[in-house]
Amino acid sequence: MALDANCLFCKIIEGDIPADIIYRNENVVAFRDISPQAPTHVILVPTVHVENAAALAQISSVITAALFAAANEIAASEGLNGYRMVFNTGSSVGQSVFHAHLHLLGGRPFAWPPG
Repeated sequence: MALDANCLFCKIIEGDIPADIIYRNENVVAFRDISPQAPTHVILVPTVHVENAAALAQISSVITAALFAAANEIAASEGLNGYRMVFNTGSSVGQSVFHAHLHLLGGRPFAWPPG
């Protein structure tokens, strides 16, 4: 799958929009959220344009696994002893950029249930 020239996250992947990129490999780009909801708030995106996590799961278990592996590596490098990972799928639950992305959050206590 190709990137989408109109997608914010695709533009970050391509380097057309600046971001604080902290991780990159062939399958994943990770950058700090510009409006963090926790001391550590990193966005991990696949390097292919897919609308949401449900669509990503249908096309590639390799890329999905790469997102989780990258999140674990980033959490370790950030010194997190616990963290939360969140996929929002659909506008009704808060997805605002329609490129699959995983939020990695940590550095403070979290309540349950979220939201």
